[in-house]
Amino acid sequence: MDARLIADGLLVLHLAFIVFVVLGGLLTLRWPRAAWGHLPAALWGATVELGGFLCPLTPLEDHYRRAAGQAGIEGGFIEHYLLPLIYPAGLTRELQIGMGVFVVVLNLGIYLWAWRRNCRAGRHSE
Repeated sequence: MDARLIADGLLVLHLAFIVFVVLGGLLTLRWPRAAWGHLPAALWGATVELGGFLCPLTPLEDHYRRAAGQAGIEGGFIEHYLLPLIYPAGLTRELQIGMGVFVVVLNLGIYLWAWRRNCRAGRHSE
């Protein structure tokens, strides 16, 4: 398989995972069992952001970019792909922590809302 195609696929997978981490809690409003997939993903995403770690998909994508003769990325996925869209000045550790806290608080709010809604409807578990 072409190395560039693999790198592009990893990029799409990485972005889809980030969207799932940030907004996946909304799926639980319709499908409560979605929490079984979202909670571990959100925990991983928060750990990476708050701990300042590099997601393993980033060096893997970088490997395939270099194998395809392209320049590898500098920094992590967020710094290279998302930061120019969100924060043009650059990602600082404080912003990274803030993004992680935002994702945790957002999803806690969504889960609390879903839990309260289910309790009012008499559905304590599904």
